[in-house]
Parts: sequence; C-alpha cells; structure tokens
Amino acid sequence: MPIDVDAAMKALARMTVTQLRQRYAEVFGEAARSFNKQHLVKRIAWRLQAIHEGDLSERARRRARELANDADLRIRPPASPAEPRDNGGTATSAFRVGVDDRLPMAGTLLKRRYKGQTVQVRVLEQGFEFDGEVYRSLSAVARKVTGAHWNGYAFFDLPKPGKEAAE
Repeated sequence: MPIDVDAAMKALARMTVTQLRQRYAEVFGEAARSFNKQHLVKRIAWRLQAIHEGDLSERARRRARELANDADLRIRPPASPAEPRDNGGTATSAFRVGVDDRLPMAGTLLKRRYKGQTVQVRVLEQGFEFDGEVYRSLSAVARKVTGAHWNGYAFFDLPKPGKEAAE
C-alpha cells in the first residue's frame, strides 16, 4: 500500500522545527544539520516515501556514482579570479558616479563643520576627494568622517532634488 504523501506532508507541516529534527533523526539515523522547516519537511517526506516504496536500485546507485565521478562537482562556487596586483596589493577599478542635479560642478570644494573640525571635500568628475582619498559617494565620505551612516547630501546640506539652494 503506497504512502499517502499529502497526509504525510500535512502532518509534517504541523510539526515544529524541533519535532522535525527529531523525526529526521529517526528516519535518517543521523542528526539534521538544517533548521529550515521546509527543507526538513521535504527531506523527511522523501525518505518516508523511499522507505515505503523502495529506494534506488543498486544499478541506479552505481550509475549515479559513475556520473558523479565524471562530473566536476563543487560544493561551493569558485571564487572570483584573482586579479594581478602589482600596485602594492591595492585593487583599483574604474567607477562612474551618476550626474545629480544637487551636485555642484567638478572642482567645487564642499565644506562642513563637524565636531569642531572643518570637513572639506572636493567634487571630482568621478567621485569625491577627501583627506587624500577618492570616494564613490558623499555618503561614503560622511561615513568616514562620522563613523555612522549618513545621507551625503544631507550631511553637506545640499538641496533636495528639484529644489533650488537657499540663497
């Protein structure tokens, strides 16, 4: 008599993760590594069905092992290829900063007083220069200065989109 998969799935779906992990240990004979409820439900249902209706034949298992031996299986995806670094270990790449109406033209010096010090940032064609380093955004500069996330436009008191600066 075949197992009622729908009834088994409904019964498993009503269980807590702790109960599912216990059931997994009973069915598989080893502790579950997962705490994902959906994964545990599916694995247990599959195993119950395999026990009841019969597992893979020995011939199918041999064929699966043959295919696995021929395949280049990876547990994790390969890391991105390492780029040659001949500039002292610092990776550099080109980036583009989108044009924003709130930004003054390149070469402008933005100033802001923060905790008793004057912060000066030069607007570049592509990025922002602060303290001898180039940053992609004003938010990155504000984060460097304050140690917290800031909206760069708000930090430097630039006008909101569509608004003219108060004069």
